[in-house]
Amino acid sequence: MANRQNSFNPRFNRDDQDKGLRVNDQIRIPEIRLVGDNLEEISAQLGVEIESGAVYPTRRVREWAEKLELDLVEISPNAKPPVVKIIDYNKFLYEKKKKEKELKAKTAKTVIKEIRFGPNTDDHDFNFKVRHAKSFLEEGSKVKAYVQFRGRAIVFKDRGELLLLRFLKELEEIGAPEALPKLEGRRMIVVISPKKKKK
Repeated sequence: MANRQNSFNPRFNRDDQDKGLRVNDQIRIPEIRLVGDNLEEISAQLGVEIESGAVYPTRRVREWAEKLELDLVEISPNAKPPVVKIIDYNKFLYEKKKKEKELKAKTAKTVIKEIRFGPNTDDHDFNFKVRHAKSFLEEGSKVKAYVQFRGRAIVFKDRGELLLLRFLKELEEIGAPEALPKLEGRRMIVVISPKKKKK
């Protein structure tokens, strides 16, 4: 069974209290609403009929948690009465942090690096930009490459398209275009995403 964790436990993290999580002796309100998917198991262990969502005196529920060497954790402090669970607090925190980490990983922002060409970019400059694009894609960033047409240079849009297609060819092993190059105003743009590495 888990070690009970209360306000006097040196491992108790003050930050968790700041997040509005009250545990064990910190829950001083007279009545609480008990929920949890482990209540059948708890009922069997205690030999007491416990109903999920029912309101109980706080002292009684705390005694149940103590008998089972578990913790009384307030999960909805603003509800009336507050909602609690009888669980292993350390395990609860671990699961919570794990979920937060997974959520953070899913919402990790994609970095987009820009590479600009002119319609008359020479080979040396082109190769230099290809090397940069490769390093960006290898580190997991997207690359937005565009040819900027100034003034009358817009008549060279075919040249710009050929340049971007050549650029895509150079990067085909590590990156894939999201769409073919397209003209937006005075820019011809293509966005390249890094290819997932094969394990």
